[in-house]
Amino acid sequence: MLTPADGAPVVVPAKEESWLPLALDFGPLLIFFVTFKLVGMIAGTAAFMVAIAAAVLTSKIKLGKVSPMLWLSAVLVLFFGSLTIYFHDQRFIQIKPTIIYAFFAVMLLGGWLRGRPLLKYLLGAAYKGLSEEGWLKLSRNWGFFFTFMAIANEGMRASLSFDSWLSVKVWGVTIVSILFAAANVPMLLRHGLDVGEPKAQ
Repeated sequence: MLTPADGAPVVVPAKEESWLPLALDFGPLLIFFVTFKLVGMIAGTAAFMVAIAAAVLTSKIKLGKVSPMLWLSAVLVLFFGSLTIYFHDQRFIQIKPTIIYAFFAVMLLGGWLRGRPLLKYLLGAAYKGLSEEGWLKLSRNWGFFFTFMAIANEGMRASLSFDSWLSVKVWGVTIVSILFAAANVPMLLRHGLDVGEPKAQ
């Protein structure tokens, strides 16, 4: 499965080598988490910035492209990471997920209301055979999910310590995203999702 660091839609990979996008999306956040625990917030933020830049470069070289989600995450990490280090204020790095979630929520729900399933342009290769209605419902569902996540991140940012917030961000968001993606599978199957034929032995 692909579990982007900022809760972007989870997809079932078509090929075994798609562990690389998983590493590129989740790796920088894991590096941030470990470095923060061992050294501190400023060092963790700096490591996060270096790791996300390396992920973009690796994606371009190994995959020949950089996903829009990774681009957006990288730009925001570098921008808010720089502010975090300059002002020694962790709130800048904490607000980054809210901006990403809100951006995806507005884009997906706006597209859904106009009858344009924007997720189709991002995940079309992963969800083969899915009908237009299925794409619209999937975009709508993830749009509402991101709305909830944006609100939840602001609530956690206001009520939790940075250490607790980061633990929830790294592990909780991943688990919730996977569970939400799994909950959508029955709907996807009803709308023509091609799960592929088993290989002959």
